[in-house]
This record gives sequence, C-alpha cells and structure tokens, in this order.
Amino acid sequence: MNYVIEVEHLTKKYKSFKAIDDLSFKVKKGEILGLLGPNGSGKSTTINCLLALLNFKQGHIKIFGKEMKQDAYDIKQDIGVVFQDVAVFDELTVYENIDYFGGLYIKDKNLRKTYINEALDLVSLKDFAKFYPKQLSGGLIRRLNIACGIVHKPKLIFLDEPTVAVDPQSRNNILNGIRKLRDDGATIIYTTHYMEEAEMICDNIVILDKGNIIAEGSSDELKKLAKIEEKVIVEIMNFDDKYLKMIGKLKNVVDVTYASSILTVKYNKGQNNLVTFIEYLKENKIEYFKIYSERPTLNDVFLEITGKELRD
Repeated sequence: MNYVIEVEHLTKKYKSFKAIDDLSFKVKKGEILGLLGPNGSGKSTTINCLLALLNFKQGHIKIFGKEMKQDAYDIKQDIGVVFQDVAVFDELTVYENIDYFGGLYIKDKNLRKTYINEALDLVSLKDFAKFYPKQLSGGLIRRLNIACGIVHKPKLIFLDEPTVAVDPQSRNNILNGIRKLRDDGATIIYTTHYMEEAEMICDNIVILDKGNIIAEGSSDELKKLAKIEEKVIVEIMNFDDKYLKMIGKLKNVVDVTYASSILTVKYNKGQNNLVTFIEYLKENKIEYFKIYSERPTLNDVFLEITGKELRD
C-alpha cells in the first residue's frame, strides 16, 4: 500500500497534559482524510506535528516514506497548507498574491504563470485576477487563500476549515475544487465542523477526542456504529410536552426530543416507523407542517461516541 502519511505512536505532552496520546494512523495516496473532533480534541496539535511545527518526544511521523523533521525541506516543498486564518497581502492583487506564493516554490516564470492560471480556474477567480482583497467578498477571499496554498501543485494538502463563513456558491465551488485536487492525484487532510461536508467529500474519516482516535473509517462504515436505524423528523409549531413521555414508550423508540419547533424521534429498529407515527399524530390530533424520515447521519454517530456537538 502506498501511504503518503504514516503516524506511529505519536504522543505530545504539555507538562503533564497529553494533547496527543499514542496516536497511530495512515493516509493513502490520493485520498481525502477528514480529521474531525470537538474543540480541544487534538486536531490542531496533530496537524502541527505532521508539519514539524511542534516538537514531540514519542512516536514517528513519515511523509512520502521519509521521516518528517523541521529541516526536511525536500518534503515540505511538496506540501500545501491552507489555514483557517486568511493569509494574503492586502496591497497585492489576486493574481499578484498567487504569484508571490507560487514564487516561493517555482522559479521558472513561464511555468509559474501556467500554474497561476490553473489555480485561478480551480477556484473560479479568473474574473477577479486584478481585484485587491478588500474588493472581494468573504467567500472569494477564502478561494484566494486556497489558490495561494495550492498554486505550486503540492502532493499533500492540509485544508483547515476552508468553508467557514462563506456563501453557498463559494462553498460549492471550494468543495468541487477539493474533489478536483484529489482527482488530479493530491492527498488531502481536511478539517471541518460541517459534518455534511465530511460525508460528501472524505474518503476516510478519523474522529479524535482527548488526543485519541475514537472512530475511524469511511462515512458509511462510521454510520454503522450508530445505535439508531431511523429518525423521524416532524415540524410542529405548538407541541405539548406531555406527549414526549408517551412517544418515548412507543415501539422501537429509543429517544425523543423537541426543540426549536422540531420533534425528533429516534428508532433502534423496525419497519414502517414513519407510517405508524403519522397514524399516532392523527389519533392524537397533533397538527404538523412537515414530516420525513432519514437514516442516521455522521453527526448522529459523532454525538453518540463523543457526547458532544462538533462545535462544542
């Protein structure tokens, strides 16, 4: 198996506190790995160790089959990093920003020009090449940030929350661009607080909590860990809480909640749960606006195994 990243028994301590505790995982060439976890789970520390920005005394990290060290410049030149905090120059245009970062790796001006145009195409910024960052929307600046990080065509790319606070159009554009990078052969480490993004684009997912891997696998594999098989979601404006206990005693129901006009009923097994519940609502003359059923999501799994919302 051709692995781009190999982490073995990585441990990082801050005095007596273990930010990372005996962490081991591998990332295959050409895959998108989603690195998920609540705040304080060890994601940032793990990435900083992978990039040799932090020292650690226990464990080993290999990138492209070589030991990763602070002075491993031959490795680092094939890595692209796009941090959550935007890092572009306000006094340079979009084109000039990408040219500057490309120039750190590519000295041939003609080749760099080709790469810049390809980066502009990837993030759909060709029409904004002469604009300055202050003239761009938040979504467009995020796209520029990505273009600056990948213009040199790195083999390994770290993307930290690239779609935070962007408009839907930019979000879709960014996700499509990430898929294109993967399809062109790049290996990508992707962190996000949006579980649906991880489901959409990640080939494999690692969930961290307290410096440990608590679950790992594809989205479908992780969803099999859920203790529920189905959720019925009902939009009800004026729901009487007296029904909560009654619903909780219905066949196969394992949990029921009501918040912000949404009633959620979780089932551990069974068939025709939606039809049966509609009949229950009619029998009790409970009016609703919308009702539907869905399979467990990655967010359901995350809540079960961590006990937290991803944004905690």
